[in-house]
Amino acid sequence: MSFVRGAWKLLVGVKDALVLLFMLLFFVLLWAALSARPNPADVTAGALLVDLSGTLVEQPEEVDPLSLLAGATDAVRQHRLRDVVRALETAATDDRIKVVVLDLDSFVGGGQAAIQRAAEAVDTIRKAKKPVLAYATGYSDDSYQLAAHASEVWLDPMGLTLFTGPGGSRLYYKGLIDRLGVTTKVYRVGTYKSAIEPYTRADQSPEAKQADQALAGALWQNWQDDVAKARPKAQLAAFIAQPQQQIAAAGGDLAQAALRAGLVDTLGDRIAFGRRVAEIAGADSGKGEGAFKHTRLTNWIAANPVPSSGDAIGVITVAGEIVDGEALPGTAGGESIAKLILDGLAEKDLKALVVRVDSPGGSVLASERIRQAILQAKAKGLPVVVSMGSVAASGGYWVSTPADRIFAEPTTITGSIGVFGIIPTFENALAKIGVTSDGVATTPLSGQPDIIGGTNETFDAVIQSSIENTYARFLGLVSKARNLPVEKVDGIAQGRVWDGGTARQLGLVDQFGGIEEAIAEAARRAKLDPAKVHAEYLERQPGFAATLFQGWTRDEDDSRKQADLLARLAQARMMTVFRAVKDAERLAQGPVVRAQCLECPVEGGKMPVVDSSLVARMLGWFAQ
Repeated sequence: MSFVRGAWKLLVGVKDALVLLFMLLFFVLLWAALSARPNPADVTAGALLVDLSGTLVEQPEEVDPLSLLAGATDAVRQHRLRDVVRALETAATDDRIKVVVLDLDSFVGGGQAAIQRAAEAVDTIRKAKKPVLAYATGYSDDSYQLAAHASEVWLDPMGLTLFTGPGGSRLYYKGLIDRLGVTTKVYRVGTYKSAIEPYTRADQSPEAKQADQALAGALWQNWQDDVAKARPKAQLAAFIAQPQQQIAAAGGDLAQAALRAGLVDTLGDRIAFGRRVAEIAGADSGKGEGAFKHTRLTNWIAANPVPSSGDAIGVITVAGEIVDGEALPGTAGGESIAKLILDGLAEKDLKALVVRVDSPGGSVLASERIRQAILQAKAKGLPVVVSMGSVAASGGYWVSTPADRIFAEPTTITGSIGVFGIIPTFENALAKIGVTSDGVATTPLSGQPDIIGGTNETFDAVIQSSIENTYARFLGLVSKARNLPVEKVDGIAQGRVWDGGTARQLGLVDQFGGIEEAIAEAARRAKLDPAKVHAEYLERQPGFAATLFQGWTRDEDDSRKQADLLARLAQARMMTVFRAVKDAERLAQGPVVRAQCLECPVEGGKMPVVDSSLVARMLGWFAQ
């Protein structure tokens, strides 16, 4: 009996210990949730600190808590564009904010249209006669476009300013595919649908190079025009054309070269910069040298919520790659987006619908699912207006076709009206190790697509017909939506990517403007006063766990890390490698039929999410 009593006491003790452990874990999580949540009451008169460590995106990805706990993802902070714009514009008219600080030391970047919109919000601060001070250890294209709009641009004495412009190399896999013995069956329509070229060529085709050069040239010219207008004294042309001579003239001192070229106003470390801000905002005593009174961006956003008075204009965001089924925010799941639209139409008293598109496209089926949901708004008599962000190409343009009017920015990347499909087969790869295939067939399509023995002519003809039919449908949608002859649409389609300015001339978009102009246009079409409506965002609300762990990704403490610009640029180029893994995953997993602009830049420098099992398989291939 004594043994039984002892065992019972042990079990009771284990139970009590587990209860205490879970209670402790509960209170720790509760404390973390409360501390991570932005506090709208924590607003201090002084500076608005806009720390843009991370990326500027249209729709932040929802953080996967399990991935964070396992250390499987690098949780880079993502700032929602509309939140940053609202914060800046409300600060312009609030007497508590004396100065705005742009901390760009760890700013990774964003789409060019997004950065230009944020820069316009900075101009709003300047027009309100409030100073804007920018600081970074190093400036590149994206960060400098924002900094150029500030009243004072500071650079660390050990820093540098370096402009690279759009462009760069991408990987081509034809040699590796041939070496592995993999056969890539390509089905395509469109002279410029260069998305499939990495699988079929060892270099870029002349047609693709011509199109990419035209697009890059237009975007680069727009960048230079914007920076030159914001900062006329900057000697941009000479610094871009011959940076080595500018640096040599400054005795090899890169920071001095930037100062002499008028790119920055002052060289100083973070403490000196903090003292300068404190002259305007007031010193924050007890916080160390260079500390100043400030309100953090997240707290200011929480203290200035989106207006909710007046009639509701529904706004649905299609951001990221368009994929079949459901997906978390940051990726446009066809079912997820469609459900948000249909639920909004059923449950909310919407007067119009604005579709905000920032996507390179993806699955044709998912794009059509979203388009059909948008058509339900038109069936209810609601005006539909599309607002294009940095990228609205291929499937992103497909979902835009129901619009009564399309807004874009001059730097929007759009078009890419084309369809393609790829299926890998492994008959030659297997033959290298002595594996062959054989069997019987009852129809010409038995066992197709046969990725082991190779597809046959009948299957190839069927898929090619499907691709051509889908392309013809795409042309028809654009022709009807834009009131253009199909022949003209075909001439400007062919998978070619256009900048927003050229797209407007071609009739693919109606006028320039951002989301605010699109909402105002939707209100007017609904016969409402644009000043008396509010945006009703149709979006998935993050769960408790996602909200909790998203707070852990913030980098807004007072001991910020300095970021080496050259290291950041190198990391950005490393994305090319990860993009290659994503391309391999896409080749292996499908879908087969795609309306996607794979050559479009990755939004905000986001690292493509890849399947770790695929990475392991690829490493296995190279190890053989």
